[in-house]
Amino acid sequence: MNGQNFDYLKNQVKYTGFGEVLEAPLKEQVKKGEPDFILKHQANFGGDTVNADLHFKKSASTDMYFFNKYDLSLTKAGQEEPAINQTFYIGKDNNITLKEGYNLLDGRAVNKDLVNKEQEKYNAWVQLDFKETDKQGNFKLKQFHENYGFDLQKTLEKHPIKELNNPEDQSRLMDSLKKGNRQSVTFQLEGAEQKRFIEASPQFKNLNVYDSNQMRTSESQKETTSESQSKSQKKDVSEESEELPSKKPRKRKSAGIAG
Repeated sequence: MNGQNFDYLKNQVKYTGFGEVLEAPLKEQVKKGEPDFILKHQANFGGDTVNADLHFKKSASTDMYFFNKYDLSLTKAGQEEPAINQTFYIGKDNNITLKEGYNLLDGRAVNKDLVNKEQEKYNAWVQLDFKETDKQGNFKLKQFHENYGFDLQKTLEKHPIKELNNPEDQSRLMDSLKKGNRQSVTFQLEGAEQKRFIEASPQFKNLNVYDSNQMRTSESQKETTSESQSKSQKKDVSEESEELPSKKPRKRKSAGIAG
């Protein structure tokens, strides 16, 4: 067994979000020396379950293995069959972690530092386009670059969020939202504190806001409606607001980030 190669793979798997639980089976498979193999992993996020198949392939000319991709399927709480599947490709740049993959499958956007084909670095929000697939049947990714006009901090400041009053809490909140999480926060409304859940919606330059029962609230649409009316009376407000993709397609796979 190529020890250096195993250490590299072990760390690659760990930092892609699968932790250390696959270390032993990974070592066992590498020792076998087969041309390729798959490791399986399951994780739970709240009541949702994701199952991953990690694909490894051996070089045709050396004893080195490569972690090429992982297939991820999401089963929503209360459902028996996977709601949606996605293939995330692993390379030098633009990799998606397990938690980010879950958030993308669940319809949310993730903020990433990316590298294009010319090896130029840039930042963008990425989100799966459930209406469009590529030739392999994989969902394409929508990207919203810095010049798109979505400013997370300014958007947060339009809502009465208690955590914004503390710089450390604000920093943690923004980091969580950038990972694509639906984050618990405290709204200060009419002298009272109320629990809310928020997620970034860069495409509509807004936040999606949910109550303590995870139901969408009117706060999600306040900013959007106001902007729509001020820009044009002819534009339908519904075009400026986003419906949470709670009922996603129940088939097809999707691809990783294009460079």
